[in-house]
Amino acid sequence: MKKTTIGGQAVMEGVMMKNRDVYAVAVRKPDHNIEIFKGHCDSLLDRYAICRLPVIRGVVSFVESMTVGMKTLTWSSSFFEEEEEPGRFEKFLMKIFGDRLESILMAGVMVFSVVMAIGIFMLLPFWLSSLLKRVIPSYSVRTLLEGLIRVTIFLIYVVLISRMEDIRRVFMYHGAEHKTINCLEHGEDLTPANIKKYSRLHKRCGTSFLLIVMIVSIFIFMFIRVDQVLLKVLLRVLLIPLVAGVSFEFIRLAGKSDSPVVNFLSRPGLCLQYLTTKEPDEEMLEVAIASVEGVMDWRAYLEAMHNGELED
Repeated sequence: MKKTTIGGQAVMEGVMMKNRDVYAVAVRKPDHNIEIFKGHCDSLLDRYAICRLPVIRGVVSFVESMTVGMKTLTWSSSFFEEEEEPGRFEKFLMKIFGDRLESILMAGVMVFSVVMAIGIFMLLPFWLSSLLKRVIPSYSVRTLLEGLIRVTIFLIYVVLISRMEDIRRVFMYHGAEHKTINCLEHGEDLTPANIKKYSRLHKRCGTSFLLIVMIVSIFIFMFIRVDQVLLKVLLRVLLIPLVAGVSFEFIRLAGKSDSPVVNFLSRPGLCLQYLTTKEPDEEMLEVAIASVEGVMDWRAYLEAMHNGELED
């Protein structure tokens, strides 16, 4: 099986695919036609050598992926928003910021989302585990418990949102994204009939990345040996980029390697994808194919693969 550089994410009624510095998002509109938006990502990885260093490249890639993901998610949701007359406050903001308003709001949503994620998935587990300090005096044991609480909160969150109809459809498009990439990496033509045969799980998935983040954080936070509670909290926040960078390196390795050890370590993340992906229908697979066609000529790619012309 040949690994690709293509990756993506599910959006509202669609799929975004990214291949190196090009991305495309395809959406099934309410009239059932497919709309495609293509864009270019000027990555810091191409401009600065320091950004390509291990761990640092993970942080850069994560931030850039969030930016592209939020942009394409906003674009896809625009097809399903009801037209409403702007309120007074919205008109006031439009007068001040003009065409920059959408970008500013998107940046605000990203910042709010990151703050909420840090609070719920990082600081809340630390606080809950700290309540057991008298019962569990060992800091190492409490740090391990903190990690288990973090994973439990994440699993509860995923299970709850998967019950929402809109999220369930996003998870179906998530499955379509994975199945399409798996079909491409196995060298088969991208047709719905071919794609259906492949797994909806993939080792380079963002779901696996999030789980690895939680596991890596346990080991890194073990080394925070300070007495002040506020300093412990501050260090946990400051070390998040390091945790994300190390986790990215593992996901990057997993995407390239089929060694038994890597496959074994990837297993928990793959199992978690049973919750965040669902089997897609044929129309969803057509959307995923359209998204791939927006970033690459897959027929030429498969021909080069079969001829042994692709570089490792």
